[in-house]
Amino acid sequence: MKVGVCKETFPDEKRVALIPDSVPTCKKMGIEVVIQIGAGVAAGYPDEAYREKGAILVPERADVFGEADLVAQVRGYGANPEAGKEDLDLFREGQSVIAFFEPLTEHDQLKAIAEKKVTAFSMELMPRITRAQSMDALSSMATVAGYKAVLIAADAAPRMFPMFMTAAGTISPAKVFVIGAGVAGLQAIATAKRLGAIVHAYDVRPAVKEQIESLGGKFVHMDLESGDAEDKGGYAKAMDEEFYRKQRELMARVVAENHITITTAAIPGKKSPVLITGEMVKGMMSGSVIVDLAAERGGNCELTKAGETIVEHGVTIIGATNLPTTIPFHASQMYAKNVTNFLKELSKDGELALEPSDNEVHEGTLLCRDGKIVHARVRELMGLEPLKENEPAEEGDAEKKDS
Repeated sequence: MKVGVCKETFPDEKRVALIPDSVPTCKKMGIEVVIQIGAGVAAGYPDEAYREKGAILVPERADVFGEADLVAQVRGYGANPEAGKEDLDLFREGQSVIAFFEPLTEHDQLKAIAEKKVTAFSMELMPRITRAQSMDALSSMATVAGYKAVLIAADAAPRMFPMFMTAAGTISPAKVFVIGAGVAGLQAIATAKRLGAIVHAYDVRPAVKEQIESLGGKFVHMDLESGDAEDKGGYAKAMDEEFYRKQRELMARVVAENHITITTAAIPGKKSPVLITGEMVKGMMSGSVIVDLAAERGGNCELTKAGETIVEHGVTIIGATNLPTTIPFHASQMYAKNVTNFLKELSKDGELALEPSDNEVHEGTLLCRDGKIVHARVRELMGLEPLKENEPAEEGDAEKKDS
């Protein structure tokens, strides 16, 4: 089997799906690696490094698709809605692809992929089980985003993070408030603490209190009845609007007391909940900074503009998007490790060996196959009837909708 990697075509995307050190790992699995010339340059991985490790370098994107049995991408069509469309003409029937696809929301793009009779695997849908931790690309990229969010905040803030005792007097430490203690939030807490800030954090899941405190943060308790706020995958559940209203009332005081607020509350496949209103921003100290990691889904701050930095009421609001690509060397290293571990799970003796009915990882990530959308959750979101066990979908179900 040959695995192909092309240059990413999403605007400003610098990551690459496999790095030079991935090549020997693939070779041990009986897999050859085909790399488009220049694919890793933006991430800090020159062509010669791939060649030295034994990769096959080809000049054009079409050459990669022409040779590869499986194409590994960072952003596939769906997560790359404009330029990604051009790849549809390059795919051939029976070819496989691994990438981020935004399958919970970008259904038209997914239908187009299915119609090409491509076997597609979604990195977003990797099940959150112990066996799949080494393949969890969402967590890997969230780690990078949480780290970079703090650096962006430190750069934008008019104050230093640590306390200093100087001849010119004592400089008090910055106060940082992190909303959401998932992977990105926990990394933000750890990074802000390392920079010397006083860190507080909040999450709707009280169970994360211990994790926050283990990193040196202080858990902010809010007297809210959240019930079961965590889904089976370990993500925070979307709550009702009454819950968010009460939460905003209690959070207004905490936000006003801090110099930096980093928000990370995103619900997979849904609009991000608004946690910081315009009125709350008005009550913040002049010179405060908000870094909104949920900006791509609408933002946790009511005033956030995705991909933009604005100033309202003296507060800098940063609508951070695609932060992992701003640290492409290590983001690519982590993503490539996730992909190679996934390839180990998908292959046997150098060939693709799918067992979706017997393998939770295969079943959880397989989006479409043989012209059909097969992922149960995605089918439900698209209004398609569920597949019966061991029974293939009807031909053309990618276009059908449940009336």
